Amino acid sequence: MNFDVLSAKRYSVRKFKQVPVEPEKLARILEAGRNAPTAANKQPQRILVVTREEGLAKIDRATPCRFGAPLVLIICFDKNECWVRKFDGEHSGWVDASIVTTQMMLQAEDLGLGSTWVMHFDPAVAREAFSLPENLVPAAMLVMGYPAPDAAPANQHALRHPLEKIVYFEELPTA
Repeated sequence: MNFDVLSAKRYSVRKFKQVPVEPEKLARILEAGRNAPTAANKQPQRILVVTREEGLAKIDRATPCRFGAPLVLIICFDKNECWVRKFDGEHSGWVDASIVTTQMMLQAEDLGLGSTWVMHFDPAVAREAFSLPENLVPAAMLVMGYPAPDAAPANQHALRHPLEKIVYFEELPTA
């Protein structure tokens, strides 16, 4: 699929079929996450794949936003493995995890799967439920599967600011 079409077509799926994701498709999605660029190629991402009922029940305790998806990826970063910007000490973990999540989300769409990037989750609940060590920071959940026949984009999905509101050349406008 053409990238312009892919990026415009993709939406947050909030209703899934109860059909498992094939292992070969999951492998391609995970490979897209592995291939994602990270700061200084540190690759601090750690991805927990959740498919069993017990694990999905743990996800449901951490967020109301699983939407019945049969597969959830918990995208974490290892805060001890992140690149650190010398000017201010900021680490790359959140950005790296976001790039990884985006690539996996788009790969899923290209394979005919739907997904929703979930930030609305309790990281303490997820950390405890999945026994995440202190060095791993859960950054996002990517719920995915085959969209239900009546799944549809949210009403505001196609609303986009004009480029003039979000893109500036050389300097920001003055207030």
